[in-house]
Amino acid sequence: MQVIKELLDTFFSDVGVFDAICVTFQMAFCATAISSVLGILLGLLLERADFVGKKVVIRINRTLMGVPPVVVGLIVYMLLMRRGPLGRLNMLFSIRGMILAQVLIITPIICGMTYTTLVSRAPAVRAFAKTMGADRLQTQWLVVRELKKELYFAVVTGFGRSISEVGAVMLVGGNIKGHTRTMTTTISLLKSQGIFTEGLTLGLLLLLMAFVIQSLADFFQKGERSDENY
Repeated sequence: MQVIKELLDTFFSDVGVFDAICVTFQMAFCATAISSVLGILLGLLLERADFVGKKVVIRINRTLMGVPPVVVGLIVYMLLMRRGPLGRLNMLFSIRGMILAQVLIITPIICGMTYTTLVSRAPAVRAFAKTMGADRLQTQWLVVRELKKELYFAVVTGFGRSISEVGAVMLVGGNIKGHTRTMTTTISLLKSQGIFTEGLTLGLLLLLMAFVIQSLADFFQKGERSDENY
């Protein structure tokens, strides 16, 4: 690992690329995992619940799906700053603070995609489960299993949004070398310094790493389907 770090730092000047890669994926994986649990659960609850103001809640969630990340970053910054309501947590300019900002950005996306999928396909699955005599818990589990491809796509979309984000993490993380600097903020830094070749190369590296992770996820998903068929 030390050799890889030295090679990357030598090729990409002295901007801490290896540390930026580690921070990027630590932040992206943690934020996506938290947002996936929250988003899917909220989507399930929203699809099943029947309450006054449900349409308003759905519209609010759809609005949050397209909220500018820099706005979320500013809100989180104000919450975590020393005089803010969450200032005592000491999360500003830390990976934890960046994860919090990412969760607020990604969760509405996964929730909205989950809800849309459930509205269109879940009723048929529940009708089938009812004819088979399944109870409520078994029915919900069947819905999740039958729609796991769509839920997987929602999670992948959230991960893609997380790994490519720059505005919120720049505000909340502060782009501190070796601490909160990510691949996207490094690209932004290189661009501001006029080092376009290294910035473009790092961008291609980011795409390649995202492609590898996506391919691995698809591989394991295919392996799971093969086991089920067997």
